[in-house]
Amino acid sequence: MPFIEHQQFIKAPIEICFDLARNVTIHTLTATKTKERVVGGVMEGLLELGDIVIWEAFHFGIKQRLTAQVTLMERPYKFQDVMVEGTFHSFTHTHEFKEVKGGTLMHDHFEYKSPLGYLGVLADLLFLKKYMKSFITTRANELKKIAEIMV
Repeated sequence: MPFIEHQQFIKAPIEICFDLARNVTIHTLTATKTKERVVGGVMEGLLELGDIVIWEAFHFGIKQRLTAQVTLMERPYKFQDVMVEGTFHSFTHTHEFKEVKGGTLMHDHFEYKSPLGYLGVLADLLFLKKYMKSFITTRANELKKIAEIMV
């Protein structure tokens, strides 16, 4: 199964970073490139354990829906969301936060399985993994900007 890891240093307290990362409204602000919006489940505020959210976004020019559920919550250190329904065969996104000197280290671990069997594996090799890495990195950079303005 492919996985993507990204670390981002943020000059802000761990609690702020953690809450911004699980804030539905902030999520949409950090994913404007894909026109991501909430269309069901928790529509605003902070996601909690067991919450479900339905996202709609444009990826590769195609409107897609994805339903994710928060399956782990260890405030302010870790939370995890898992795809319940969507284009991927499956995915698990773990968000971890660690207090470090001068701020917080945010770590994303995104593990997924593409649909379409061998065609999905080929898509991973050709473009999908790179696309997803860019998406996660862009969101982390945007979250960093928001967090650092707040402090």
